[in-house]
Amino acid sequence: MKLNLRVGLPGLMLWGLGQGVMAQEAFHDRFVGEAGGMLVGAQPLVQGRTGSVTALPYVYGDWGRFFARVDTLGIKTLAMGQGHLELAARVSTEGFKARDSAFPAVGDRSSPVPIGVGTFQRTSVGGIFAYALHDSKSDGQLLELTWAGRVPLGAATLYPQLGLEHRTAAYVQHLYGVSTAQAAASGLSAYRAGASTVPVVSLHAAVPLNGPWALQLQMRYRRWDDVVRQSPLVERSSQLSAYVALTHTWN
Repeated sequence: MKLNLRVGLPGLMLWGLGQGVMAQEAFHDRFVGEAGGMLVGAQPLVQGRTGSVTALPYVYGDWGRFFARVDTLGIKTLAMGQGHLELAARVSTEGFKARDSAFPAVGDRSSPVPIGVGTFQRTSVGGIFAYALHDSKSDGQLLELTWAGRVPLGAATLYPQLGLEHRTAAYVQHLYGVSTAQAAASGLSAYRAGASTVPVVSLHAAVPLNGPWALQLQMRYRRWDDVVRQSPLVERSSQLSAYVALTHTWN
């Protein structure tokens, strides 16, 4: 599957124009949502790397047309269905320094910077998130489709999520491929990656504390396909990641 976002982005914008006019809802002139700090950790995927915990800001909310959803930032543009056509950018942490892996000779792999379009649609059976993003560093694409539900559980609220992530061959090669020159320098076998599609299962919990304060907790599981698993750089077939955040709510 190959997506050419040089053609796709203008096409999606024109399609959005045909679906409706600018959103009629009143956008807030203040921030509405949750913001605070979080600790993020993930199982290492590349051989030789060790697990680590990183402190980062946590923001999930809207300010006018601007939105932030933890690792996704953007602007709401045209009204579309039960949401908007959005211009979106992803904060990726998939890259790594070669010196932190078992194979320093393979070279650093910079984190992708995916930018493109997306939407969040509210439906009677939950929320639907869809993104089509292009990474200029690899000239590859990241496509995502995620369903999120909402389950009250006492004072807490659970948000189960099911999704699919598709990375084109160029995107995967940038992160996990091994060129002929890198193979000669490292002793690994050369590896030319193809496109990868993986399922993702997540569970988010919002736990109220005192007043506007709350804990946000999430666990995410990815089951990597053979395209990623067969890279000589990769040491595991699945990956768990998680975060815990202390947030303040603004209404």
